[in-house]
Amino acid sequence: MMRLTVLTKALKASLFAWICALALPAQAEIKIDEVTSPGGITAWLVEDHSIPFAALELRFRGGTSLDAPGKRGATYLMAGLLEEGSGQMQAQEYSRAVENLAASFGYSSDRDSLSISARFLSENRDEAIALLRQAIHMPRFDQDALDRVRAQVLAGLRSDLKDPNKIASEAFAQMAYGDHPYGSGGHGTIDSVSALSRQDIFDAHEAIFARDRLYVSAVGDITASELGALLDSLLADLPATGAPLPGPATVAITGGVSIVDYDTPQSVALFGHTGIERDDPRFFAAYIMNQILGGGSFDSRLMKEVRAKRGLTYGVYSYLLPQDLAAIYMGQLGSANAKMAEAVEVIQDEWQRLASAGVTQKELTDAKTYLTGAYPLRFDGNGQIASILVGMQMDELPMDYVKTRNDKVNAVTLEEINRVAGEVLLPDALHFVVVGRPEGLISSN
Repeated sequence: MMRLTVLTKALKASLFAWICALALPAQAEIKIDEVTSPGGITAWLVEDHSIPFAALELRFRGGTSLDAPGKRGATYLMAGLLEEGSGQMQAQEYSRAVENLAASFGYSSDRDSLSISARFLSENRDEAIALLRQAIHMPRFDQDALDRVRAQVLAGLRSDLKDPNKIASEAFAQMAYGDHPYGSGGHGTIDSVSALSRQDIFDAHEAIFARDRLYVSAVGDITASELGALLDSLLADLPATGAPLPGPATVAITGGVSIVDYDTPQSVALFGHTGIERDDPRFFAAYIMNQILGGGSFDSRLMKEVRAKRGLTYGVYSYLLPQDLAAIYMGQLGSANAKMAEAVEVIQDEWQRLASAGVTQKELTDAKTYLTGAYPLRFDGNGQIASILVGMQMDELPMDYVKTRNDKVNAVTLEEINRVAGEVLLPDALHFVVVGRPEGLISSN
């Protein structure tokens, strides 16, 4: 009997993995419906009854930025404890119950949100949602679980102290955002995490789990009426409001170079300046412009000039980062200490060249082809689609955005992108934070 039970669990897990892999709705050819539960909770739904499986995505605005003063890391630690037992179930018992249903729950947090991703078979939907409800509404936050997960977080923080990329990220954030929550890492510090109590974790839970900051999507084998009932069962009892959201952050960093001394043969650098908001009418032009400048492909100008022509790095990238409370334009690279100064100079030159001279028609056409061709590939499973839909809601995008997005890309003209390049790229404001011992590079502050 024991062997049969173990075999049954293994078969369920294998079936669940197989279903997750096969749950692939037609790429970008999806029909989104807005569902409002009897209790007034709104969600976006994509029905797909071809496979008995569904994905549910919950997102709560605020994220680690809601940490109370002096309690940095509380939200991140709390998210890690949500799967460590709830109700009458301790951690191992809860984990076994989820596993027996071949369900999957994931919890994560960043600066702007706390996310919960649920995957479950249709036959186990009610039981899976009951367990998820228990985790959301009745977390235990037992001291032994808190101590165990805290130890994991502290180990990560100690490792970060030796990671040049993490050091650069912390230094850049502090320079850019100062005392705003964006100015320090959401994982907290060794001191702040060590001092967190059980009550601090409960307080962090209360701050973020509220209906006034909730976004929901569901994809898969579930109808609108079934989803409405599920939403009320799972979320109707949440408080109406949570803790106040922080105000906007000011990107205060100015042009120049800051060097953080660290004994390593290869320096790493983060660079950036003020960016562009997601709802700015110039966003698509800026998005395509960045693809041409340093969007990640080997055809970008930065990759060609810094890597291909000069061999100064294995990779250099730039990206728009329109966060909830501040928009910034960022980039990153790593280079040998002897080559970092030249790499910085080349990036500065390319920033200036694109700002003043713009892009060519061929560059614009090639970037459009790449971006429009790659977009449908994002819709590669129920879970991924559910995550995209929640992101669209948080960005206040319309439901037809999936269908119109490529049209918006294609509508950008050469004249428009070159005008926007001159407005968005700020060569004199570009600041580099370099961690290492770069030769021939002088800190300007």
